[in-house]
Amino acid sequence: MAAAVVAAVGRACTYGAFRVAWRGFASVAVKGSCCSYSSLAHAFQTRCSIFAPWNVTIEQCRKSSFFNTLTADELWKGALAETGVGVKKGRGKRRKKKLRKNLNKGQEIGEGRSGFLWPGLNAPVIQSGRVQAVTQRKKEERERIQSEIVQQRDTWEKKRKIKVKREGGWSGKCWGGVILDPPDPGPNGETYEDFETRVIEVKNVFCMKAKEGRKKSIRALVAIGNGKGAAGFAMGKAGDRMNALRKAKNKAIRCLHFIELYQNHTIYHDITVKFKSTTIRMKKQNKGYGLRCHRAIITICKLIGIKDMYAKVSGSKNLINITRALFKGLTQQETHQQLANQKSLYVVEFREEQGPLPIVVALPEGTVREDPEPEDEVPDTKLEWSEVKEAQGMKKSPWANVRRTVW
Repeated sequence: MAAAVVAAVGRACTYGAFRVAWRGFASVAVKGSCCSYSSLAHAFQTRCSIFAPWNVTIEQCRKSSFFNTLTADELWKGALAETGVGVKKGRGKRRKKKLRKNLNKGQEIGEGRSGFLWPGLNAPVIQSGRVQAVTQRKKEERERIQSEIVQQRDTWEKKRKIKVKREGGWSGKCWGGVILDPPDPGPNGETYEDFETRVIEVKNVFCMKAKEGRKKSIRALVAIGNGKGAAGFAMGKAGDRMNALRKAKNKAIRCLHFIELYQNHTIYHDITVKFKSTTIRMKKQNKGYGLRCHRAIITICKLIGIKDMYAKVSGSKNLINITRALFKGLTQQETHQQLANQKSLYVVEFREEQGPLPIVVALPEGTVREDPEPEDEVPDTKLEWSEVKEAQGMKKSPWANVRRTVW
């Protein structure tokens, strides 16, 4: 019986008995049982079903389309020209990068201009013990909701156009010294509100790719510290500036060093350290001296908690080398107690307020040895030529013999 019905439907379609609208339905009464005629549907790109009581319904149905076969990521790749010929068009050119947009921002499932309330989407399914039906809002309420949506989108546009004011930088157009927000919370929910984050350097770097050509990236160097001896630094790299800064500060919080401070204001002794072609000479200073150093060293010393120190940078002024050399020297310094244990002697210090009387600052933990530390006949002291000239009075001001015109 079912086969006869299918054959009858096929003949009826052949002779035009079923007039199928491209965007509609057609129903014809046929004697037989409920079945589905799939081959006819495939031929006409329609779906043909026979439902009880004895009617045939034919509906247009496209099995697949461009939009439901590709994922959202694949569609965005085509729109942003991240692959294929679109990438090769930008070779060697500083084109403006297209960014992916969130098209669902501000949208709510079920909301629309018509103002229908769909239970389970934008309205509760059960209210006051009764299952809700599909209803429609009043015209005044619909206009009010649409005006709120328009106002919210205008607010987003204004926020996007507003430039963020940077505070605490070395200069107006430089990212160095800019204060950032604390790092993101850790996996266990720990926060780092007591740490201060500062930018040391933000730089554009380029890499040659086979398909994309000269690809631009942003490299950020960030230092972090709590002002009590705990500090660290890290670099982050990304396609845009904010992601590079975020990566750097989150990485820096996992690479902390603890720096020992003498009386919570300076270093324990003078340090000379070299990293690649950068040399830094650091000198211990009394309270109130301040920080007289390179501006990157000043920023990092404030994060560590050092308040009084002199530092001279010679050689390369690369900020990455300066940062690495500074942390290398500060982590290798010896405290007074470590020096006393190493030499098995008392460590004394001479101060101006005490005159020639020494002050004992550390005692050895073990027994004190009786023989003193041997001294060389010629002390092996490294001197800077600029300091020697200044001590001998050979260093003169560059303006000493310059004639000044008096108007």
